[in-house]
Amino acid sequence: MIPEAYPATLRLTTGLGAIAALGAWLWLVPALAQDDQAQPRDAEAPPAPGEDPPEPPGLPYTAEVTAPDNPDLASLGQAVAQTVTLRERAPTDAFGLIGRVRADLPRLQEALRAEGYWGGQVAVTIDGLAPDDPALPSRLQAASAPVPVAFTLTPGPRYGIGRVAVTAEPAEFAPVVRDAARQAGLTEGDPARSEAVLAAETAMRDALRNLGHPLAAVAGREVTVDHDRRAMDIAWRFAPGPRARFASPEVTGQTRTDTGLLRRTAARQIEGRDYSPAALERARRALVSLGVFDSVRVEAGTTVGPDGTLPIAFVVSERPLRAIGGSVAYETNFGLAVSLFWEHRNLWGGAERLRLEAEASRISDGSFGNATYRTFATLTLPELWQQDIQLVTRIGAVRENLEAYDREAVVASAIAQRRLTDRLTAQAGPTFETGRIGRYGDLEEYTLAGFVTGLRYDTTTSLLNPTSGYRINLNATPYYSLLDGTTYVRLLGTGSIYLDLSGDQSGVLALRGSVGSALGASFDQITLDKRFYAGGGGSVRGYTYQSIGPRDAGNRPLGGASLLELSAEWRQQISGPWGAVAFVDAGTVSEDQTPGTGTLRVGVGAGLRYLTTIGPIRVDIGVPLNPQQGDPAYGLYVGIGQAF
Repeated sequence: MIPEAYPATLRLTTGLGAIAALGAWLWLVPALAQDDQAQPRDAEAPPAPGEDPPEPPGLPYTAEVTAPDNPDLASLGQAVAQTVTLRERAPTDAFGLIGRVRADLPRLQEALRAEGYWGGQVAVTIDGLAPDDPALPSRLQAASAPVPVAFTLTPGPRYGIGRVAVTAEPAEFAPVVRDAARQAGLTEGDPARSEAVLAAETAMRDALRNLGHPLAAVAGREVTVDHDRRAMDIAWRFAPGPRARFASPEVTGQTRTDTGLLRRTAARQIEGRDYSPAALERARRALVSLGVFDSVRVEAGTTVGPDGTLPIAFVVSERPLRAIGGSVAYETNFGLAVSLFWEHRNLWGGAERLRLEAEASRISDGSFGNATYRTFATLTLPELWQQDIQLVTRIGAVRENLEAYDREAVVASAIAQRRLTDRLTAQAGPTFETGRIGRYGDLEEYTLAGFVTGLRYDTTTSLLNPTSGYRINLNATPYYSLLDGTTYVRLLGTGSIYLDLSGDQSGVLALRGSVGSALGASFDQITLDKRFYAGGGGSVRGYTYQSIGPRDAGNRPLGGASLLELSAEWRQQISGPWGAVAFVDAGTVSEDQTPGTGTLRVGVGAGLRYLTTIGPIRVDIGVPLNPQQGDPAYGLYVGIGQAF
């Protein structure tokens, strides 16, 4: 018997059949993940009382799905056909195999239609015979070698999108619906793929919601596939529903956190404003950023009130009150760096966060005598005077033994931060430090008062592993020496951009630049720790920490009054959590106040990345191209998070 293609040629497909085909993509792939127990079993006679069930006979077979000149379609067929996916984990007998193959025929036909091949055909043979061949069962039962099963997909021409009609109920909303249809981007002639049609439908509904209609829904959809024209015509009816504003939000689920704080935090983003999914997400993220919740879920009302407002509730789940953690980093030139912290996330019930941390770095050869130590206590208040102003107060002690200088000091600051927009944040506040600082063990007393000002604009996707967007940080801090009256202003600007050139976040080009200058005082009057330095894992890799720039007679860095840094890094995902990078860093430090006037030092290198839930683990090796006297031949850097 000659195997026939499935199905017979159609001339017109309308109504429920086409609608079902549009939704096929929603269940084709999930069906593959179901356990074989969810599939119809081959019929078997029940065992006699007292007898153990017989072992099911297994008929070895091979299965393949091919599509001439269309490997992507063949791969889809391999994933959809249960004759392929169940071959090893669900053995079956001769009649079970025949039933399994027959069940795959409509399944593969729907896969063809989902990809726009509405006139395609599916043919299959089992050991060279059609599934309904009367001789097939006896041949399979007598088979001594694996039985070949061969599906052949003949897609034919791909159909295109034909006429698209979009109407509104009631008709007065027609302009809004037409605007949403334009935003959906589905045009005549596009491939008639189910996924694209459903995506356009979702896009139109979302566009209506973005225009302030929270209850927008699809009132009807009619799909007609004309096989003569090889086109799919679609008619949608949308019910936008009324426009709405956000009502005063409610927050539930908290047991330890002040409800008034939570309501204010969410209300600042949405209360009284026109409905917008983006605004709703901003409010959700504002609650998450308080740091006291494991999860924040949005529950929107199903009706708009008489006053035109939509009820909104945020359901929260609180995190444990306390946390402890730490980090480890390593550089070949200076050894190990270890930090530990303890944190209370909700000190007095108002999401106040107290963090105690300690760090020991530059631990080389197991020696702690010349290490650098820092201890800090940081208290973060989420709002001031019930306004959207965050206050970060910090006090600590440092003992630094660096090539550039030695310092023993107490430092304190109180910085207020206000989010001006979803992306832009401003900060300002006083800073103070006092202690001793110097070089070669000759330390002199110093006391500095300053006032920090800054702007931060961030559109990136992640703090530790950005794949798109950009960041700009601008800071200006005037300082006044209480001992000798010296004043100067330290300016620093840093920008970085992340370009997803692959389109799927697997290949990202990252670029960074920093420019700094200290104005108002001579180079010698600038306090040693307020000068600019370059070199190291977060600066110019391949060079020793703070080593780039002018040096003294002992070949130790002096720092500078200006800074220029440039970096370019290609980040490539390799497989699973593994990735690799290649980078070029460059930097210059000068005693002159004009950035870029010193010798530009360049480092190149490569590294590995291993992605974890807290960020990528970073291992980089950098090589200096034009090193200064005494610089090592390479630098090894290990840490958490991308280099920038």
